[in-house]
Amino acid sequence: MMEYFLALKNLTRFDMKTITVIFLILLSTSFLYAQPIKNYALVIHGGVGVMDKKSMTPEMQNEYTAVLNQVLHVGDSVLANGGTCMDAVEKTIMIMEDSPLFNAGKGAVFTHDGIVELDASVMEGQTLKAGAIAGVRDIKNPIRVARAVMEKSEHVLLTGSGASQFAKEQGFIPVENSYFHTEKRLKSLEELLKKEREAASNDKHGTVGCVALDSYGNIAAGTSTGGMNNKKYGRVGDSPIIGAGTYANNKTGAFSCTGHGEYYIRLGFSRDISALIEYKKLSVAQACREEIRKLTQMGGTGGVIGIDRKGNIAMEFNTSGMFRGYVKSNGKKEVAIFK
Repeated sequence: MMEYFLALKNLTRFDMKTITVIFLILLSTSFLYAQPIKNYALVIHGGVGVMDKKSMTPEMQNEYTAVLNQVLHVGDSVLANGGTCMDAVEKTIMIMEDSPLFNAGKGAVFTHDGIVELDASVMEGQTLKAGAIAGVRDIKNPIRVARAVMEKSEHVLLTGSGASQFAKEQGFIPVENSYFHTEKRLKSLEELLKKEREAASNDKHGTVGCVALDSYGNIAAGTSTGGMNNKKYGRVGDSPIIGAGTYANNKTGAFSCTGHGEYYIRLGFSRDISALIEYKKLSVAQACREEIRKLTQMGGTGGVIGIDRKGNIAMEFNTSGMFRGYVKSNGKKEVAIFK
């Protein structure tokens, strides 16, 4: 009889120990899942310009907003599934490079000589590493090669045939320059060459870009462009210039610009925004707005998107419109074109 009670006692002790372990596991698991999801956010732009609802038909507006929504969906998916800010920047910009609607990749403008030359850059805020390419003619997605320069070379900026050679060595397959040609851009160049119209501000604008905050608390920026319509002499604008068209620093923010590149280079535009945040303690929106004020004062036109590590965003410009949008982990989302 005594042996029975001892066995029962040991069994009860074992059961209680097992129950306690299971309870602790369940408690820790529920605590883990109860933790709030870390913030992430993403902002995009597809260039600025002189836009009004009269000249842009509803069909055209729908076409642009559809692509912008697709871009935000992809970026949101990357970040929601634990992707890095650089992954999100690359994936979103690739979509815009593949669309004929934007002055980057497939929809890029022509040079004076009837060739498409492309520029792109990326920068990550955690390490301040950056990569860029300029004046390339055979790279389908320049943003991918810009990232490769950052991650797989000791350099920051590669140009022309050297950038193309590097891309080949990294396994990127070159494309014919004709891949980038579109009827719309060719007609625009022909009009300028025949002096059928004066160069408009839209000829000097046109870029795509993205800034992102990931769930790890890091930020990154990327910019890609075909540059200025009818450009000559191997002209390179601000888009591949770190500190002008692109900049990212975890301490301040990440920025991608679009506009008349010469002004952005002269201002050190995106780095200056970072300095305003770091030294004058301005918010991202305040700093971007102040830099646009400086641009306007100089006679330049354009826009900028920005983000900081808290998920605060900015989409500032001094033209009548900028293709833009953002998405956040809390479900907030917006796509817009006009002022």
